[in-house]
Amino acid sequence: MTDELLIKVLLKESTIEENEKVEKWLNAAEANKKHFTQLETIWQVSNTLKNDNKRDEEQAWASFKARRADLKPESDNSKRLNASRVWLRIAAVLFIAVGGWIAYSLYGPGKYTELTATYQVRTETLPDGSALTLNKNTKISYAANFKNNRKLKLEQGDVFFDVAKDKTHPFIIDIEKVSVEVVGTSFNIKHIKKDTEINVETGIVKVRLANDEIKLYKGEKIHIDGNTRKLVKEQSTDQLYNYYRSNLFQANNISLSKLIVTLNEAYGSNIILDEKIKGLTINTTLKMGSVNQNLEIICQTLNLQLSRNGNTILLSAKK
Repeated sequence: MTDELLIKVLLKESTIEENEKVEKWLNAAEANKKHFTQLETIWQVSNTLKNDNKRDEEQAWASFKARRADLKPESDNSKRLNASRVWLRIAAVLFIAVGGWIAYSLYGPGKYTELTATYQVRTETLPDGSALTLNKNTKISYAANFKNNRKLKLEQGDVFFDVAKDKTHPFIIDIEKVSVEVVGTSFNIKHIKKDTEINVETGIVKVRLANDEIKLYKGEKIHIDGNTRKLVKEQSTDQLYNYYRSNLFQANNISLSKLIVTLNEAYGSNIILDEKIKGLTINTTLKMGSVNQNLEIICQTLNLQLSRNGNTILLSAKK
């Protein structure tokens, strides 16, 4: 059985008699079916070409048809040899066209899969086994061929990463001008507008900004804003960043202002502090329950009072 006839069947250009001939040949041996399947697989893959590469596909088949038409009657052995050579040429053209499209799809610009959490916390497992927890109002995307190209883009929000170890494929997160690289570790990144904060729980995280680079270890963090020119790390002093995973607001002798910022973020509330109490610190743990209950605990702890004006809640010292 010649490859030329098999290709005619795949192209649906064969006659009824030729179809019957090929069917009998296929049923005669498993090796025949395997050979035909290989040819069919290449044809099916080529059929997945996008419109951008449609011209390549058409040129490949046009080339095949032209060469097939040029074949002159020869001996069976010679014809079989020439048909095989024609097929090898066509297969090469197809593989170039298909390979080009696949490479563009996998490595081309903008080929990322988007993950968004809007109204509730979302957990996801990436193709390499890495686990993500996305806080509300978070948008991140990862490369389409992620197992071999572990790149992500964090546009906004709050994400906890538990990265699967793979020394041959570093895990890289791009955040505007900041780049974060790890192999296998766990850490949290919060990116709101121009502010980025990274807290490391395990392993080592490498952070780059322009020509500056720094390594963060367990228990360390870094804060970067639009004015940052040099990276400076510090010790993590609280677990507030982790509230959306733990469902706890752990305020360990931190400023009241920082706790209020986190509460506003978590509840979508508008709590403000009177100027006289902005310097207070607080040591307490609040559950992710009612914002009113948590405000009551804060007021009792620090001897404050609460007043409302529409959607605005004001905390101030008791008179």
